[in-house]
Amino acid sequence: METAYICDAIRTPIGRYGGTLAAIRADDLAAIPISVLMKRNASVDWGAVDDVVYGCANQSGEDNRNVARMALLLAGLPKEVSGTTVNRLCGSSLDAVATAARAIRSGEVELVIAGGVESMSRAPFVMGKADGAYSRAMKLEDTTMGWRFINPLMKAKYGVDTMPETGEIVAEQFHITRKDQDVLFSEDEHPRPDTTMEALSKLKPVVKPDGTITAGNASGINDGACALVLASESAAKRHGLTPKARVVAAAAAGVAPRIMGIGPVPATRKVLAKSGLSLAQMDVIELNEAFASQAVAVLRELGIQEDAAHVNPNGGAIALGHPLGASGARLVTTALYQLQRTNGKYALCTMCIGVGQGIALILERV
Repeated sequence: METAYICDAIRTPIGRYGGTLAAIRADDLAAIPISVLMKRNASVDWGAVDDVVYGCANQSGEDNRNVARMALLLAGLPKEVSGTTVNRLCGSSLDAVATAARAIRSGEVELVIAGGVESMSRAPFVMGKADGAYSRAMKLEDTTMGWRFINPLMKAKYGVDTMPETGEIVAEQFHITRKDQDVLFSEDEHPRPDTTMEALSKLKPVVKPDGTITAGNASGINDGACALVLASESAAKRHGLTPKARVVAAAAAGVAPRIMGIGPVPATRKVLAKSGLSLAQMDVIELNEAFASQAVAVLRELGIQEDAAHVNPNGGAIALGHPLGASGARLVTTALYQLQRTNGKYALCTMCIGVGQGIALILERV
């Protein structure tokens, strides 16, 4: 079996909702990291790229009609290069990296660009067709985040809790207090370095008056893009690329939609079993923080100290932001460079996913 190496990785800054990146179309935003990778890896025959695999959670606006294909063409890759867009909601670009790695390991491809994009600022309002002839009924759906065009059967069977509501449910079910959440987290646009514990404690709950989820312990609504070059050993040598890490294994798992935030727990256990590794061997853990409640719950369930120095050492999604379709690739990129800085060996990247899933991927520095 071939080895899938990550040879380079780059991301855009993460923009606030309505911030600097809001003026950039989603497909143009997606093209930016690809074009930079091309410029700084001039030895690569970019016409030899077997595929571009991009994650994107929305795909109902300027990211429609296969944003991976749009991005590669806008970035200047040859028209003969193919592209496909993956949608596993928040886990989309982590899934894109895993998909690229599996394809390389199978021997069917040798050189792939994987990554993701999300412009939550530019997510459109959409409207379904009329429910009958001459109907004057009209309902606009906001595609920025969460449920739309809800299936009544899905609502009856599993509920259609909003993302903040799922965070509140996890807090209640796993006994995570407001203090637990606020204590955990104290160029990118989203970080607020002047935040204090006193300021966090004064923020009002967003789900219910006596709730624990606030704007201060939840991830943001953000814009961003990220791309990585993956190659087999022979392709890396042929194109003058230097492997930085190999993808060891990846796995996804399902949980009840109402507690989607706990998804990283079964996904992590699954990927560890596949790889034959243990949590104790992970030198870096990048855990995407949709909400502090679910991040704390995941750490406790996995037996990891909540203040462990190797967990999100450069900040997580609450600090940096969470551009949905780009966040998974951002985790891998951050983990990759953290391994290099610290001479660590293994990194775990994991995140929860709306509608009740988790995904995890393990890297090994080479």
